[in-house]
Amino acid sequence: MSVDAHIEKLREKHDKISKAVEQAQRAPGVTDFEIAEMKKEKLRLKEEITRLNA
Repeated sequence: MSVDAHIEKLREKHDKISKAVEQAQRAPGVTDFEIAEMKKEKLRLKEEITRLNA
């Protein structure tokens, strides 16, 4: 897999998690811990994308 293809996959995962976070914040029954874990994963993906683009 090329670096560009890998970055694109990471961006897709980032977008998917971003949408999941937005839904979770509106949904009753989703704990703050679960939302925080999703946000951590989203940040990890963003950092990896940034690192690969450098």
